[in-house]
Amino acid sequence: MRHQKTGRQLGRNSAHRKAMFRNMVTSLLEHERIRTTEAKAKELRRFVERTISIGLRLGDLLTKPKEERTPEERARYAHALRMAGRMVRSREVLHKLFDEIAPKLQGRPGGYTRVLKMMRRPGDAAQMALIELVTRDEAPAAESAETPAASEPAPASA
Repeated sequence: MRHQKTGRQLGRNSAHRKAMFRNMVTSLLEHERIRTTEAKAKELRRFVERTISIGLRLGDLLTKPKEERTPEERARYAHALRMAGRMVRSREVLHKLFDEIAPKLQGRPGGYTRVLKMMRRPGDAAQMALIELVTRDEAPAAESAETPAASEPAPASA
């Protein structure tokens, strides 16, 4: 019986699964979008959302300059870095999480990722999916607003 057992096994032992999800969380936070199978993407959401929530618990401390933090606030920040560091394997990506990603998601109650289905993989017909951070759609919208203005033809002179 599978009582109280959560998560998919994905044909891997527990150590391989744990390492795979750590790598995938790091890649997703670094690139803000990755392509994988649908089953892995749906399972990855749990780990990414939990990791982002660690950063969001700091609240207003994220926007406060480092020099103005009290010793207690510095200790809270260091603790959050260590907790998120259990899942994120790159120091640069860890700081990106706390400096860029978490402040953008401040005030959002959850749902920091989206999973979009894609075509099946040609080799084995596995259902593929794109998993991305929800903040990603803000950047292309700003770029697309600037692009039409830049691509307008210059007025013809008589």
